[in-house]
Amino acid sequence: MHKINPTNNTDLALKIKQWGEELGFQQVGISDTDLQSAEQHLHEWVDKGFHGDMDYMHKHGLKRTRPALLLEGTVSIISVRMDYLPESAEQMNQVLDNPVSAFISRYALGRDYHKIMRNRLQKLADKIAIEIGPFGYRAFVDSAPVLEKAIAEKAGLGWMGKHSNIINRKAGSWFFLGEIYTNIPLPSEQPASAHCGKCIACIDICPTQAIVAPYQVDARRCISYLTIELHGSIPEQFRSSIGNRIYGCDDCQLICPWNRFAKLTTEKDYNPRHNLNNSQLTELFKWTEDEFLKKMEGSAIRRIGHIRWLRNIAVALGNSKPSAEASKALLARQTHSSDIVKEHVNWALQELDGSK
Repeated sequence: MHKINPTNNTDLALKIKQWGEELGFQQVGISDTDLQSAEQHLHEWVDKGFHGDMDYMHKHGLKRTRPALLLEGTVSIISVRMDYLPESAEQMNQVLDNPVSAFISRYALGRDYHKIMRNRLQKLADKIAIEIGPFGYRAFVDSAPVLEKAIAEKAGLGWMGKHSNIINRKAGSWFFLGEIYTNIPLPSEQPASAHCGKCIACIDICPTQAIVAPYQVDARRCISYLTIELHGSIPEQFRSSIGNRIYGCDDCQLICPWNRFAKLTTEKDYNPRHNLNNSQLTELFKWTEDEFLKKMEGSAIRRIGHIRWLRNIAVALGNSKPSAEASKALLARQTHSSDIVKEHVNWALQELDGSK
């Protein structure tokens, strides 16, 4: 392994930021590995059961909050962000306000960001290796026990908002995060200062009141968790509040005043595919499993599978306007082989009929 020279790394840090921006990242920051404060917050969150069925949030022990346990020798973390917003808030609100349209969280409309960003991070690591020779590193994009938001905050990319997303003063919050753990001792940034003030717009707007206190999200109530992470039945108490959101929820970002500074993405791969930003619920509900798998190839949505896809749309149809088309679509799935699908279809039919 190349022996890292800790002396002239200020210039290297500046080059890393320049290379990162040339590769399409909107910002690159650097932090040390001290995450003690975030570790305490995570433990308290898990102790309250707010992680729901996401056992991976605690099963890795301290690796999530102590980077050197995940990758031996890690002393610095390169943190990056990449804008993904494909359309205006006005366009998003038009879909949300139309109960027969399907709303999909805007991060998932295009190609899977994991692969795109990981490829860019690898290119960044390659540039560093050309500059200094072989070095110890590992790149992450939501792919391992990494506390990416706390790291991004330490690296100066933004502050943790009351909705638990990272907010940047000049760019809002519509961006992805990625990291490179490295054994290069690099100078750290000043952490970003918080600028939420007394604003609680995100707390008030949450359809299921999942933001139970500033900086505390109970995932068990969160629509993103209910439609993406949860494998079983969606609790009935939340189904009506889900509205027409069939994959994730962006309400807390849409309402955030800092997102008036957000810029539309320049990455073509993040643009909507298959008209997913403006599709009818009944249209998507007709997709066979083969159609779903084919159309969602290369998409983050594919990982929920066809069963959860139908489950989510059934709930949204139950929240839509009663119509012959909606009832016909649901009745066609009433004999589906999955008990999960049948349960949510029957619930939706009852909602449309007005019977309880």
